[in-house]
Amino acid sequence: MAFTASTAAGGLGGPAAAPRGERAQEALAARVRRFAMQDRLFGGLTFCFAALVLLSLLGILVSLVIQAWPALREFGPAFLWGTTWSPADDVYGAVIAVYGTLASSAIALLIAVPISFGIAVFLTESCPMWARRPLGTAIELLAGIPSIIYGIWGLFILAPLFQDYVQPWLGATGLPLFSGPPLGVGMLTAGLVLALMIIPFIASVMRDVFETVPSVLKESAYGIGCTTWEVVRSIVLPYTRVGVIGGIMLGLGRALGETMAVTFVIGNANRLATSLFAPGNSIASTLANEFAEADPELHIPALFALGLLLFVITFIVLGIAKWLTQRSAARAGN
Repeated sequence: MAFTASTAAGGLGGPAAAPRGERAQEALAARVRRFAMQDRLFGGLTFCFAALVLLSLLGILVSLVIQAWPALREFGPAFLWGTTWSPADDVYGAVIAVYGTLASSAIALLIAVPISFGIAVFLTESCPMWARRPLGTAIELLAGIPSIIYGIWGLFILAPLFQDYVQPWLGATGLPLFSGPPLGVGMLTAGLVLALMIIPFIASVMRDVFETVPSVLKESAYGIGCTTWEVVRSIVLPYTRVGVIGGIMLGLGRALGETMAVTFVIGNANRLATSLFAPGNSIASTLANEFAEADPELHIPALFALGLLLFVITFIVLGIAKWLTQRSAARAGN
């Protein structure tokens, strides 16, 4: 009986078990190969998606250069500092549009950054819990309003109020920046409308990064008697300055490329003026106003050259933002 049991045990563990073990190993190897193939396929697809972004960027840049080449060849470097934009005479210079773009964006940042900072500090430090979510949602909804709505509101509501009340009061100061007749539309109005448009973006980013500050740091500061401003200045801002810079640059990028809202309220006049009351032009508004009726011989290439300049300016701004972010991160690490 013992011999029979031993023989049976040997039979179960010998020839019959070997094929099952080999099949299990083959199945495991096939599964590993399948997973490796899927991993390579997934990696290849993600690489293609990333390469598609770079190819699209390169394609846009190349197409802008090709379309703008007749104007660049005709005017040369003088296109960059030319102060005359006259389709009737086929003379084109970019200074007026570039100045309008940078000036209106700078005004927008000067107005939007302090307001956005105050909103973010209130929502994260002082706002009652029952009001925090509704106010945050309202700010986020403002970011979703189409730009043309801001433009219509600025033209029919804000510009008349500026013309009747704000501009006469500012003009009474006698400052050159506020000289000239109160027209309602102009560089200052465009900057204010842009500020209203970018406040939701900057405020939302600042609020989100302020909420990442560990509570123990703020509670410790409050525990030793610090005021809210001291906590924000000494704890919150140093901890979140990289995100704050990123939010400001996000707003600046939105302001630089804004078209319809600016077109409604900037005045659309191709002239340089030191007064913020004077009408002006931006790159985006020039493209929107003139492309439909432009002469294909030289006018359209000049407009493409303006588009190329806006492309380059945006990249320079993003590069500066990246440098500031890395510098702030390095200081925080040290």
